[in-house]
Amino acid sequence: MTLYKKIMRLDGRRFSNNVEDRRGKGSAGKIAGIGGIGGLIIAALFVWLSGGNPLSVLNNSSSFATSDEIRGDYKPTPQEEEYANFAKQILAGTEDVWTSEFKKLGLTYRPPKMVLYTGSVSSACGNASSAVGPFYCSADETLYIDLSFFEQMETQMKAGGDFAYAYVIAHEVGHHVQHLLGTLEQAHEQMARTSKTEANQLSVRTELQADFYAGMWAFHDNKMFGSLEAGDIEEGLNAASKIGDDYLQKQAQGYAVPETFNHGRSDQRVRWLERGASTGDIRHGDTFSPSYADL
Repeated sequence: MTLYKKIMRLDGRRFSNNVEDRRGKGSAGKIAGIGGIGGLIIAALFVWLSGGNPLSVLNNSSSFATSDEIRGDYKPTPQEEEYANFAKQILAGTEDVWTSEFKKLGLTYRPPKMVLYTGSVSSACGNASSAVGPFYCSADETLYIDLSFFEQMETQMKAGGDFAYAYVIAHEVGHHVQHLLGTLEQAHEQMARTSKTEANQLSVRTELQADFYAGMWAFHDNKMFGSLEAGDIEEGLNAASKIGDDYLQKQAQGYAVPETFNHGRSDQRVRWLERGASTGDIRHGDTFSPSYADL
């Protein structure tokens, strides 16, 4: 029995082989500075979706458990297994779409790996806990996700639904696309040479393009497989509207500080996700050329 809202048509779809399952490894240790599971949920939502770069809380190796020993008492719930299978199918869909789109550009797509973990994980970008939320590490071309984040989207953000979860994965794959095209490294190099305000604006441009690529994936996945049904895109747009810097800062502190935005306002994230989903054309995904005010 399906244990979460499932609208996307994925029956019969293949599962990606580029998945490493580390669930139950290194998850028994304490995560310092979070304050228990309640704090972990809040931190996961706030760090990944609002003012901070998730990778800014990496490399605190003393704060995370990094053991590769599998906990003998770990057993995923049926719902978690549903999420895992879903994630593998969505990743497979991104592989099919981006392989085709890169071929149109005369390029070869190199799929990323996805690591499923619980509690904490070691990546080429450093050690991380679930508090950072889903993230992409270009150093090992891998996206990392603790599947409990989907539950947090449902219960904490009221932004659940299968396409909303797919959007999270497709957004991180969007950063991989940027990495392969050289955009991600160029942006990071520029960010290192500019002021904090200008660096934040470059970060916004980078995140909005990843949103566009997520929408672009949805357009072509539906064209290839007929995967979308009524309400799917709306789920993604709802999630996008609740992960804007302005929305999250107001939720957290009652007011927004625009100069600190580094993911984009809610309306911007909705607009670029919708643009990708409506056009499916990579030529419409340039978030770096327009003036910042026009994004």
